[in-house]
Amino acid sequence: MKIAIITGASAGLGLEFLKALPSHFPEIEEYWLIARRREKLEEAAALADRPCRILPLDLTAGDSYTALAAALEEAKPELSLLINNSGCGYWGNVGEGELDNQLRMIELNLRGLTAVTHIAIPHMTKGSRIINISSIASFCPNARMTVYSATKSYVTAFSYGITEELRKKGIKATAVCPGPMDTEFIYLGSIKGNSATFDRLPYCKPEKVAKGALRAAKKGRMNYTPHPFYKLYKILAKFLPVALVMKMSKT
Repeated sequence: MKIAIITGASAGLGLEFLKALPSHFPEIEEYWLIARRREKLEEAAALADRPCRILPLDLTAGDSYTALAAALEEAKPELSLLINNSGCGYWGNVGEGELDNQLRMIELNLRGLTAVTHIAIPHMTKGSRIINISSIASFCPNARMTVYSATKSYVTAFSYGITEELRKKGIKATAVCPGPMDTEFIYLGSIKGNSATFDRLPYCKPEKVAKGALRAAKKGRMNYTPHPFYKLYKILAKFLPVALVMKMSKT
């Protein structure tokens, strides 16, 4: 059976991936949905036009990786698509606020994504795809969201690296680098209302990001950055001095 795994599937961009999947990957027969909140996963599954397997897992916890590995080993599916969408970001300076928030970004954005990918790859075959949700924050460190931007730099680099590692197997990864989206992410992280930069930036529409990311993955592209403004920012961040770009992008 061909399956797709979506982490962070209960809300926001994860829901948009769920809705867009049938038209872009019609061959996938079942969706495995991962998030912490079972009730939200059940609501998401009700929107899908494919059978869904609900896995209420906290990807900051080691026993979640054991549970996912066991489920895959038991079902022995053909994993056609992995969407690493789980992630979090908190506004605030390092050394201030809650340490738990800083550590949660590291646990979820780095450890969780790496663990799920490591567990998933043995179940993938030629033509399988991995979508990792990174951010425009991966292009340059963002002051006041330093840990978040550092984690997303890892996600982008990780995506490029595993694409090279998996080249002979015919498996490709895509780093998706959107700008701000009007989802619960910017509210849970105390970003909305605290960051003048976020309030001024053009927002990306989650529906368009999901569809664009799926198209990019299908084509085997290593990076997908939506919106012309952020494509330009990506170029500027590559060629301008880091100190200057950090001042421009300070959150």
